[in-house]
Amino acid sequence: MNKNMQEGLQLANEIDQLMASLGSDVNVIIAPPFIHISEAAKAVTHISVSAQNCASEASGAYTGEVSAAMLRSAGARYVILGHSERRAYYHEDNAILNKKVKLALENNLKIIFCVGEQLEEREAGNQFDVVKNQLEEGIFDLAEKDFEKIIIAYEPVWAIGTGKTATPDQAQEIHKFIRDKVAEKYSQQLADNTSILYGGSCKPSNAGELFSNPDVDGGLIGGASLNAQDFMGIINAF
Repeated sequence: MNKNMQEGLQLANEIDQLMASLGSDVNVIIAPPFIHISEAAKAVTHISVSAQNCASEASGAYTGEVSAAMLRSAGARYVILGHSERRAYYHEDNAILNKKVKLALENNLKIIFCVGEQLEEREAGNQFDVVKNQLEEGIFDLAEKDFEKIIIAYEPVWAIGTGKTATPDQAQEIHKFIRDKVAEKYSQQLADNTSILYGGSCKPSNAGELFSNPDVDGGLIGGASLNAQDFMGIINAF
């Protein structure tokens, strides 16, 4: 929840222009607040636009909610679901997220589905069970053709704002675990084609080391994306 409409559009345009000059084949997606989506989608040509969330119902008397159909009509092509902040602050559980996933797919949105463990879960050694459960209850009931529209983002919630840092080895370990679970559920080919993003305090100074891991396919970037030059520093790390 950053930047007003004018500031947000300026940032989107800066990123889009930098991508145009870079000529990179990196797939860049921005996820502005709801009110920015329509204008941002019309303004950019070298990057895609995602929403940060969508409602768990298709339509109706749900004041303040924004449906998947509305997002698609506004120009969004992706939606982030299951972000750690949505899970923690708004108590979104796997059942609610599964409903959102299916509504998003029905409206031809691709999904960035977030998984990850809290500090106490990591310290108890339960990170693999937590992530496995989030995958199984959130997206593993999808048909293979629908799963092809899923991007997975791993958030080490314990390393965000806690002063603790996830090492590249820790990132690779859990990313490989996620890919192996996708292969077990579907196929190795689908697992290899599934993008798994790292979402834990990625910045220009550590992006290259993180992205050098074989199972880290990109990043879900937070604060560093609010400055176009910092964001491009991460993109250039590829």
